[in-house]
Amino acid sequence: MASVITAPQYDPITTAEKLATKAVATQKADLIAKNTLANNTATALGNLKTAISAFQTAMTAMTTSKSVLSQAATFSNTAYGTATAGIKATPGSYSFFVEQLATASQTSYGGLSTINVADGTGNLKVKIGDGVGDNTLDIDLAAADKDGDGKLTPQEMAAAINGNSKNNARVTASIINIGNQAQLVLTSNVTGVENAVTLDANSVANATLKTALTDSANIKTMVAAKDAVVWLGAQGSGTKITQASNTFTNVPDVKMTFTKAMTAGDNPVTVTVGTDNAGTIANVQAFVDAYNKLKSLMDGMASPGDPAKNVAAGIFAHDSGLNSLRTSMGDALRLTVDGVSLVSYGITAQRDGSISLNSAKLTAKLADNPGGLDKLFGNNSLSAPAGVLGGLDKVLAQWGNVTKGQITQRLAANDKLQKNLSTSMDRLSAQYDTAYKRYLDQFTRLQILQEQMQKNADMFDAMFGNNKS
Repeated sequence: MASVITAPQYDPITTAEKLATKAVATQKADLIAKNTLANNTATALGNLKTAISAFQTAMTAMTTSKSVLSQAATFSNTAYGTATAGIKATPGSYSFFVEQLATASQTSYGGLSTINVADGTGNLKVKIGDGVGDNTLDIDLAAADKDGDGKLTPQEMAAAINGNSKNNARVTASIINIGNQAQLVLTSNVTGVENAVTLDANSVANATLKTALTDSANIKTMVAAKDAVVWLGAQGSGTKITQASNTFTNVPDVKMTFTKAMTAGDNPVTVTVGTDNAGTIANVQAFVDAYNKLKSLMDGMASPGDPAKNVAAGIFAHDSGLNSLRTSMGDALRLTVDGVSLVSYGITAQRDGSISLNSAKLTAKLADNPGGLDKLFGNNSLSAPAGVLGGLDKVLAQWGNVTKGQITQRLAANDKLQKNLSTSMDRLSAQYDTAYKRYLDQFTRLQILQEQMQKNADMFDAMFGNNKS
């Protein structure tokens, strides 16, 4: 009897948890799904923003030197030098005879020893070239005693020269010990006679140091400063060019660095300037790769998926905005300038919308019309965008602009949605707490009632059981 009256038994806490959870389950599942979508959307937008920025950077890199077309300058004999050419370099061949390379001066001063500052030091002047203005380094020898022990060592003297505010790494002072004698070695870090380094010890007060620095027996010219002498054409009959550096820029937009002198009677070396097909192909291929990388990311985001093959749809499947961007990018690639398109230079679209480069076709077109490539590609500059790159940048700016682009606007809207979802989740949590308290109260009271009924049933059993008279 008692079991019939009090069954079933309920645990108030467990029952309240289950009923409260069930009460908000549908709403909670909906909020979780919406929040997951919002988080995925934020991640996808961030990835798209990064990808667009990377592609824009790649476009800018293509024209950093103001040209997609690459120019090259090559030596007929690389033992004599190297060269580079810019886009303004005029194709052609130039002959040079290298009579003499420029060298940097290096002089050693021997017989140096540690001197007492108290015996007088004075100033030492290090002269670069003519020694006028900043070309003279005034070295206060007393101040050079950095450890303050009253003694000036050759090492402290060298450190004072290297650390002089006017030096700017033009001169390097070092100490070489030979036997018991220290030698101060002064090396010019710039070639040419006008950059030769000499010492003026007239203002040195210490007699021992002054003698060591002025005695011709102590002074050794290790390397004499020389200017470079190069002839445009043959030696003697060509045009003589003399300068302090071994790098010459006499040919417009061509930089030549000579590394070896020639012997009288040698034939001049030839420097040839022309289109660098390999470099140009690399520049165009970099554009193709960057474009395909961005398009691949967008294609994945816009993919409708394939339920039959258990392939999920992309985060922006059927998004009209993204589909419009993809279409506009394809249209920008089809730009024609003076009747020439990217297809003319071997850049063609594939069935999947990606693009590919036919290097042989590009090389052939460069031979026919090298200047047309730069005109067709144009640039993505902010001031005057032009060509294919300008068109692509304009299209991408509709999404990538940091203030009013689609990505910025969508991220702002998505952020607002996430905040609203967070607020809704907080309210749902409050609803759960309310339901839980209500169910806990009801089933706690039910448990108390069951216990009371159980006691009453036990009492009736005791009073009217069969074993009672």
